Amino acid sequence: MEEQGHDTPLADLSDEQLVELYRQGREPAYAQLVERYQVELFHFLMRFVGRRMIAEDLFQEAFLQVHLSIDTFDTSRRFRPWLFTIAANKARDWLRRNSAANARTLSAPLGTADEPGPQVLDLLQSDIDLPDEAAEAEEVRQRVREAIDTMPSNLKEVLILAYFNQFPYKEIAQMLGVPLGTVKSRLHTAVAAFAEAWKKENKP
Repeated sequence: MEEQGHDTPLADLSDEQLVELYRQGREPAYAQLVERYQVELFHFLMRFVGRRMIAEDLFQEAFLQVHLSIDTFDTSRRFRPWLFTIAANKARDWLRRNSAANARTLSAPLGTADEPGPQVLDLLQSDIDLPDEAAEAEEVRQRVREAIDTMPSNLKEVLILAYFNQFPYKEIAQMLGVPLGTVKSRLHTAVAAFAEAWKKENKP
């Protein structure tokens, strides 16, 4: 990668260029990466584990891992999927260690025939907004989080990566280490699971 001049504002550089500068000893480049992802990655972890303090700890752990593994990153690839793979692994490990207290599964069979897709996707998209929303919108987001929290972790992670963080299916497959067809199958099941969980959480 071509070395960037010291006069180039860090905020104008790509993630991969920041990684390269950090390897060259420019520590502010690392701080810029942390700042760039502090909202998106934190929200990802919050949705994954459902606890603010745990998400904060996992955020720190993920970026510590980035620091420790920075020399292994291939800057011809995209940094964002690599970062989220690290964070997802940290979250997965935490959920496994705390499975007795946190893992919950759906008791009813999953199905999609009676649940229109657009209504489900509208609910999922409603959680993307940042703070300073109206109280009603915050209530919807909280109910969405509660519905997602009832889902098995393998469905939860693909749903979060695809809908909240907008990763392409191919990148999700690489991040999770599964075939592309498995991602599509899990996502189909995950949407159905969310629809079922939403109905259970929001009975009249």
